[in-house]
Order: sequence, then C-alpha cells, then structure tokens
Amino acid sequence: MLADHAQVSDGKLFIAGGGWSSAGPGPIPCGIALLFHVPWQRTNERTAFTLSLLDEDGRPFPGLDEPGEQPIQAGGQIEAGRPAGVAPGTEINVPVAFNTVLQLPPGRRFTWVLEIDGQADEAWRVSFATREGAHGLG
Repeated sequence: MLADHAQVSDGKLFIAGGGWSSAGPGPIPCGIALLFHVPWQRTNERTAFTLSLLDEDGRPFPGLDEPGEQPIQAGGQIEAGRPAGVAPGTEINVPVAFNTVLQLPPGRRFTWVLEIDGQADEAWRVSFATREGAHGLG
C-alpha cells in the first residue's frame, strides 16, 4: 500500500494517509507498507525481497541513460519465527515499511514492483501517477 507515511511498531503496521494513487507535483512523501504472509513451512527461513520503481514503459526509474543516477530501489530480508503457543500450520505475518521523498516528473505513471527471492507477481505491484504541474506546465 502507498501512504504518506508508514511504520512498524510492536509487529503492526501504522499507516498515515494510505491508499493514494496520484501525487505531486513537487516532492512526494511516499511510505510503502508491506505485509508478508509467511506460510508455516517457510518460517525460520530467510527470504530476500526488493522493491523497484519502474516508469510507464516498465524500465527502472531513473533509467540508466541518466548519468550519475541510480534506479530507485529498496529491499532487505525477512525471517519469520514460530511464536510459542501458535498452532502448527498458522500463517505468520511480517510487516515492513519504507519511507522516502520522491522527486518525479509531472504527468507520468510509475509502478512499485516487489520481487521475493527473485520472483515477481502481478499482485505484488502498485501503480500511481504524478499530477501535471500548475496550469499544465511542468
């Protein structure tokens, strides 16, 4: 989920200004809230994930054709343990939050894409648009 701000505390997600799909123009505070549902049989295993920002053509943003710029990415690893007293077979939730401020061109579409252990799924994408500048000017 996209939000103005997201954080994890006591194993729960706290989301402010969540669920937007258009932003800007200008600096865009962007929180990304993730909730991993770890199957019981995958607990106690490390799982790597990466979030990448893609432009409307499906290319990393900013593109490699922009000198000195690195594509916008975030990621890490999660590992869900098996809490004492939880029934075998129970799915374990692992919340994760990232926050940044994006400077993006107006009038464009972008998509955050999540990959888990190098695998992607259409359901693991969230898209948004940047509004045009004042009076349609940049």
